Amino acid sequence: MKIPRANFIAFVLSIIAVLAAYLVADRVFNFMPHIEDEMAYVWQAQVLTIGKVMLPSPPDPKSILVPFVVDYHGNRFGKYPLGWPIVLALGLLLHARDWVNPILGGLGVWLTYLLGKKVFDERVGLLAALLTVTSPFFLMNSGSLLSHPWALVLSLAFVLAWLDTFYFSNREESNEKKNNLFARLASFAVQPPPAWMTVSVAGLSLGVLAMTRPLTALAVGLPFFIHGIYLLWRGDKSTRVRVLAIGLLAGFVSALVPLWQFAVTGSALLNPYTLWWPYDKIGFGPGFGREQGGHSLFWAWVNLQVSFKAGWSDFFGWKNLSWLFLPFGIAALGRNLRAWLVALVFPAIVLLYMAYWIGSDLYGPRYYYEGFYSLTIVTSAGIFWLAESVVRKKRWRRWMQIAVALFCAFLIGYNLTVYLPNRLRGMTNLYGISRAMLAPFEIPQAKMLAPALVIVHFQKEWTEYGGLLELQNAELTSPFIFALSRGQEADAMLPSDYPNRKIIYYYTDELNVLYEQPR
Repeated sequence: MKIPRANFIAFVLSIIAVLAAYLVADRVFNFMPHIEDEMAYVWQAQVLTIGKVMLPSPPDPKSILVPFVVDYHGNRFGKYPLGWPIVLALGLLLHARDWVNPILGGLGVWLTYLLGKKVFDERVGLLAALLTVTSPFFLMNSGSLLSHPWALVLSLAFVLAWLDTFYFSNREESNEKKNNLFARLASFAVQPPPAWMTVSVAGLSLGVLAMTRPLTALAVGLPFFIHGIYLLWRGDKSTRVRVLAIGLLAGFVSALVPLWQFAVTGSALLNPYTLWWPYDKIGFGPGFGREQGGHSLFWAWVNLQVSFKAGWSDFFGWKNLSWLFLPFGIAALGRNLRAWLVALVFPAIVLLYMAYWIGSDLYGPRYYYEGFYSLTIVTSAGIFWLAESVVRKKRWRRWMQIAVALFCAFLIGYNLTVYLPNRLRGMTNLYGISRAMLAPFEIPQAKMLAPALVIVHFQKEWTEYGGLLELQNAELTSPFIFALSRGQEADAMLPSDYPNRKIIYYYTDELNVLYEQPR
């Protein structure tokens, strides 16, 4: 079977995305966690590889600190639901942790192409895939150890399956095809899958998304929830059954979140986020967030401004102009309900995350990552609409197409040659974390001291300690385990808790010196 040219190009873009994200993971992030979220995810994944969801707390949990890993009633567990740590654990078991997010990023590009093709045409799908591959926002998150690439794949899978269920589910097969296995397989390759499959994929994807990023799942599902209500009202019996089946399946899977909360805290309603920071809750008013009087619409607006100040540059690397073609894209939507459903995912995520007390701009507005395809597809549709629909006369339309194409080529070229390299350079050695900081413990002289407990005296930032956790496993059986120095009295109690380990004192202002006594 001959592969359509557009599909082949999209496949090549997906492979480029995998390789580009892997290069970012290597050259920019050194295949290491840099922020608290990543460190907690890695810890949770390590615990899952041994078939557990929590471990007994160490005797000195404040010294043997892992960010965003909670000690509660004698047990230690991560504050995050298990949707992403399970996938990361699979990467650990396959000795391929560094490839997990790049591969998911590449899959996200492929699914973005399919979605753009489904709601518009191949050209829009390909351009959306290209904009994704070249996006600084996409590459930074896909090269990290954060949950967003997995959540993006789940978000795209849900949307595609929903559209296939309610718009592309008609399968007409002749009797000859029904009786011929090879004909049926060939037909299945080019036609939408059967309804039972799309219903299952939609429900499972949304449910697992809730297990990964619960608020994001609510936001992604919001436009389709409204559409589902309309279908229940106006649809036939089979349509209603499909809507209810998707909802029930998603609800059943997402119920694993309170079940997990019960397993680790003893209460299905106790969110582990609040065990690390009591104010880390979604909502408005006192007790929500760190501001005096709690989170409010004012602070939601401030967070929104911070997020988009980074986003309008990071989305496409067009120096604050990533929104440029969106108005034309909205015009291109017209009465295309399928496209409107896709386009509304991003604003739904923005809307719901206004209820969260903190914004995000370090990796771009990463809380919006799972709806990025809304921007790429609508932007791509806007580019073609501007090139082909504004000018009516055929003679001038050709010149308009050339002008738009050249302008887009300039924008993408500017991103690839100027903005993207500078942005990635700014993320390199983030918070001072790099492979170089592990070197003192990888030389032969240091390895001879193992097994050892290293008491770390950091000078400026806690990340001088946090980066070293890359050498430590969750079970604390690794050659080196690291304790955060909390003063002479607390440090003096550590040796008795680890009698079989040599005690080493490490000061981060002397990177290549290991002391056997306090300095």
